[in-house]
Amino acid sequence: MSYTAEFLLSDRARKVVIDNGIVQLTLSKPNGLVRGVKYNGIEDLLENDAYKGYWDIVWSKPGGRDSTDMLKATEFRVVTENEDQVELSFTKSWNSSHGHNSAVPLNIDKRYIMRRGSSGFYMYAILERLKGWPDVNMNQIRIVFKLKNQRFRYIAISDEIQRFMPTPKDRKAGQTLAYAEAVRLTHTSNPLFRGEVDDKYQYAMESKDDKVHGWISQDGAVGFWMITPSQEFRSGGPIKQDLTAHVGPTILSMFTSTHYTGMDLDTKYRTGEGWKKVFGPIFVYLNSIPSRKDYRSLWDDAKKQASSMSIEENQWPYNNLTRSEDFPSADQRGTVSGQLVIRDLFMYKSLKSASYAYIGLAVPGAAGSWQFDSKGYQFWTRADKKGYFSIKNVRAGDYNLYAWVPGIIGDYKHEVNISIKPGTVTLGNAGSNINLGLLRYGPPRNGPTLWEIGIPDRSAAEFFVPDPYPTLENRLFNNLTKHKNAGKNTYNPTTWQIKFELENVNQTGHYTFQLALASAHICALQVRFNDPSAGRPHFQTRLIGKDNAIARHRIRGLYRFYSVDVLGQHLLKGQNTVYLTLSRIRNAFEGILYDYIRLEGPA
Repeated sequence: MSYTAEFLLSDRARKVVIDNGIVQLTLSKPNGLVRGVKYNGIEDLLENDAYKGYWDIVWSKPGGRDSTDMLKATEFRVVTENEDQVELSFTKSWNSSHGHNSAVPLNIDKRYIMRRGSSGFYMYAILERLKGWPDVNMNQIRIVFKLKNQRFRYIAISDEIQRFMPTPKDRKAGQTLAYAEAVRLTHTSNPLFRGEVDDKYQYAMESKDDKVHGWISQDGAVGFWMITPSQEFRSGGPIKQDLTAHVGPTILSMFTSTHYTGMDLDTKYRTGEGWKKVFGPIFVYLNSIPSRKDYRSLWDDAKKQASSMSIEENQWPYNNLTRSEDFPSADQRGTVSGQLVIRDLFMYKSLKSASYAYIGLAVPGAAGSWQFDSKGYQFWTRADKKGYFSIKNVRAGDYNLYAWVPGIIGDYKHEVNISIKPGTVTLGNAGSNINLGLLRYGPPRNGPTLWEIGIPDRSAAEFFVPDPYPTLENRLFNNLTKHKNAGKNTYNPTTWQIKFELENVNQTGHYTFQLALASAHICALQVRFNDPSAGRPHFQTRLIGKDNAIARHRIRGLYRFYSVDVLGQHLLKGQNTVYLTLSRIRNAFEGILYDYIRLEGPA
């Protein structure tokens, strides 16, 4: 089977069609918008919409309102056309004569690739701003497909998160709740949905877990999937959360966004800062089965396609897929390896393996700065039980090595910058393969643990989260326990009291209150010991956070860690109380999610 590329031009429309005999992809020319996807005898899997499939960026001038740029190109060319594959390029160049009002100041190169025998197509984009260009904020970069509403009704995000979905009409007829994206379904085409709440953030996933998601059509038993074999071009590290798919039916590939981070993410480009980044490639995968088979098996097939034992992840970074010099192949990349251990003499008599630590390379910065990074590339892996790790396929560049360990507080940073050199690994380029040997992490610790609450894993999973009211739930996420009484719409700052006993107190000693937060949203926290009315708290934060994790149904946002010195004179022999007060709160969505709390005695 060979590829064909047929270019059609008429008075009514300009388009380019790629057809490999399995999938037919139609693109507008020169804009580079997806105008149709034909597969398995179905003429078009996309909704009859003005924008069927597209890239877009949410951007703004400093101090201005957000605008959306659809990244419409102005030039088109064929990069590759042979019996094995076709690669198309849609470009747009920006210069100062264009002004800075209607279009984001970027050079754009959108690429589409189709290969022989492939049941889908690849997409990636090269975005660039040159030095000296205007200041700009770029808060969201993504790919969007709007699928046929009458066909695609079943969503599959993970093994557990799968279901038939309400329709856009169901949402439109519903009741908008306190948060705009949340709609209570009051009039639905399917009675089973009536009374439920639909919200696109219910289907968000962490980056490390979002390798494949999509929709299934029972009509013809067809699946439409977004496969992401690498996270290197995504923002915020492995536990950054983002949207996947939602009522539309809409399917997304999110590259950068301020979801669950707020504007703390570094999406601001200032003082003429230059920047260039490749987003993708991602793989749009289509599959089908005979109608007599279980349609849900399409999910299993999509997982197999995306898994490390199959084509996509195993073949990353897609050697020989693209002709772009901006996307280096495996032999132009490097590897960083080593072993991470924990040194905490108050907990372990000897060095302790950093079992299953998250270890990654990101742009140089302070410890933990990777969770704010959206401009650079990040490369993450998980250590084995003994703390050994190997980070493969690292692009040339300068990085810091970062880590955090489930069960251990704080952030690790290797103090020596790591430079991956461009070159061929097989020719013995020493800069491309770096073994760091044994790395020691001394987590925050000033004395022995007197008591602790929670598990230091950057989530609020083990803290109490009330079940939704029966009239405000999505049954897919139900817990067994229900709450019968609705709360009043009044919000007051609250104080959480932690009571504990001390057999002895060193009045001249220094105790340490270790406080890790999983998320915060527009609030300030005050800490007092044994005197709730003290005019001056022992510790207080500034106004912190715009994570929005509470409103968006998550148990983590940005990680924040505080180490509070407590003089022994503030503690009592016998019963003590810590008062944790939110000094400001205006609505139900403002507050804190705790990760872990520990009191340490004097060293």
